[in-house]
Amino acid sequence: MESPQNIKKRLKSVNNIGQITKAMELVSATKMRKSQEIALASRPYSFAALDLLANLTLLENLKKEELPELLRQRKVSKVLFVLVASDKGLAGAFNSSVFRKFELHMKRDEEKYPNEEHLFLAVGEKSSAYLTKKGFKIAKKFVQAGDYTTPEDVKPITDFIVQGYLDKKWDRVVIISTHFRTALKQEPHIRRFLPIDFDHIADAIREIVPERGKFAELIKEQSINFVPTRADVKDYLIEPSAKKVLERLVKHLCFMQMYHLVLEANASEHSARRMAMKTASDNASDLSVSLNLQYNKSRQSKITTEISEISAGAEAQSQ
Repeated sequence: MESPQNIKKRLKSVNNIGQITKAMELVSATKMRKSQEIALASRPYSFAALDLLANLTLLENLKKEELPELLRQRKVSKVLFVLVASDKGLAGAFNSSVFRKFELHMKRDEEKYPNEEHLFLAVGEKSSAYLTKKGFKIAKKFVQAGDYTTPEDVKPITDFIVQGYLDKKWDRVVIISTHFRTALKQEPHIRRFLPIDFDHIADAIREIVPERGKFAELIKEQSINFVPTRADVKDYLIEPSAKKVLERLVKHLCFMQMYHLVLEANASEHSARRMAMKTASDNASDLSVSLNLQYNKSRQSKITTEISEISAGAEAQSQ
């Protein structure tokens, strides 16, 4: 049996780890609540932005030359993959689930489009490290966006993606990130960001419509449908110049898409880290109880042995 001294050292280490993970759990819980509030508050605007984008893709009263480049379809030869992960670790399966989703998509994409050239944009230190390790060509990386992402943090990312598309450095943009469902459930998902078309926007809206909770119940009760249909497309009169207005408007709507994706990823990250730290704290607590029991048994065994030796010595002297 292990000596009581060694068990006591292990018990002290486990208790110290438990205190650290408990503190990290409390910090993550605070960050999780704030990031959730921000992400959930951004959803109505995101729905409206995507709905407007969907309507703009089907405008029939505009000439082809009046459409901005972001709404035009073109032949695809280069694809930019944007991988959104965290800057920090200790977030459970948050990053690995995104990377698995990315690998599966890449495998299917290479089989379906073998002649396309792939470029990669890393958002977060972990995605940069992963892409570098896999030997992928990183066009640019954006890190240290902060625990609570602001529009100023996301704007350089969107500007880089959009400008690269306008300069024809890539012809399609695909974003792999995480969507926040609940505090216990976060799902990695893939969204085609550019070029913009009606069907992909409709799919994106279906992904972010909540399935559970008060908002989901309200949607069912009032029979609200956020997913646009071609039959309900609205027509717009755009003045003074449709081309100039749409260029500015579509860029802003793209920015809002990206901002919402990063907010969802942030909420998912803090939720995943909070659960990981809670699990670690619970495991440390269970191990502490087990080691304490083991220490008591070892100490009792040593006392019993010493008593037996004393008794045996006393008996030998009496003889």
